[in-house]
This record gives sequence, C-alpha cells and structure tokens, in this order.
Amino acid sequence: MLSKCANPACSARFRYFHEGKLFRVEGRRGDSADSGAVWERRLQRIEFFWLCEACATEMTVMFHPETGITVTPLVRTLRTAS
Repeated sequence: MLSKCANPACSARFRYFHEGKLFRVEGRRGDSADSGAVWERRLQRIEFFWLCEACATEMTVMFHPETGITVTPLVRTLRTAS
C-alpha cells in the first residue's frame, strides 16, 4: 500500500492521486529454475510507487535488475533556440 513518497529523503504522505506522480512497475514472480509449474514462471507482480509533486518535478522511479527500485534525478535536455 502506498503511504509516502518513494524518495527516502522526503516525508510527504500519499493522500490523493492528483498530487504527484504514480509509477506502475511490473516484475515477474517465480523465475527461479526450480520453480514448479510453467505457469508459475509467468505470473506478473505489479507494484506501485508514488512521488510527491515536489519530488516528481526533479526525480523519477527506475527499476534496476541488480538493485531493484531506485529514485533517480531526471535528466533534462537543453533546448536551443533556432
């Protein structure tokens, strides 16, 4: 259940969907080779993470296979006048 901002340094509490940004992350459950039935390896696990409005303007939620879910700064591109 969502209760606070996914940014560990932020203490903002989740209250409304329209405040901030919600992230849906899909992962697989039961991928181990010794798993029982074939259908078990195909089960999808869906998790939700939320960034408050202030954090969502500066950060995003990313999934890394080695470390799991991380909150990282947004990469901004500079626009040039033409």
